[in-house]
Amino acid sequence: QVQLVESGGGLVQAGGSLRLSCAAPGSIFSGRAMGWYRQAPGKQRELVAGITTGGTINYSGSVKGRFTISRDNAKNTVYLQMNSLKPEDTAVYYCNILPPWNAYWGQGTQVAVSS
Repeated sequence: QVQLVESGGGLVQAGGSLRLSCAAPGSIFSGRAMGWYRQAPGKQRELVAGITTGGTINYSGSVKGRFTISRDNAKNTVYLQMNSLKPEDTAVYYCNILPPWNAYWGQGTQVAVSS
């Protein structure tokens, strides 16, 4: 089973910033749209942001204007810059292809935002 590896989470105060990274095998990353997802306690996992190989980007309404997704095709890595964090952004953040493939879910990285 192939998994993607997320990193960069942590505990931050409201208004702070974090940058998440996701490293993927080239066999998964190349030629695929990638997405960042999150799952808050007691809630379903949701798509936060997505980016195609050509750079087309979409965000969920709750993070638009605060989060920025990017990808480095040479490094097979996708990033999520998160600014102006809010307590409601607290969740485990995952990356996956878009649409997601069950076999690719990793452990995620925990983001906790204190008020």
